[in-house]
Amino acid sequence: MATNHCVGSKRLVVGAHYGLRDWIIQRATAVIIAIYTVILLVYFFLSGNFSYAGWAAIFSVQWMKIATFVTFVALFYHAWVGVRNIWMDYVKPTGIRLILHVLTIIWLIACVAYAAQILWRV
Repeated sequence: MATNHCVGSKRLVVGAHYGLRDWIIQRATAVIIAIYTVILLVYFFLSGNFSYAGWAAIFSVQWMKIATFVTFVALFYHAWVGVRNIWMDYVKPTGIRLILHVLTIIWLIACVAYAAQILWRV
């Protein structure tokens, strides 16, 4: 008499299981973007100089360039999580999904580089 030590059914576990981590990242990056937006609006309206020179003066300060760059990185990471989830949910062929992931990463890295170039040119 052989005993079967398997209890319950075997379950196929699939997927990347990014759920909670993605949710936290989306909320954290959204908070960074919201805080930066409030700081930028307050700084802009309190300066009272609503011209190009006033706008350029805001970004001539080093801490504002760094805050802006951090916000852009948060924005692009926020976009990466959302777009990656779209590709994983709706594009079933693995090869096409991989190509879309790589193209998205290249595009977002190029956007970060371009944002840095613009910020440190002012």
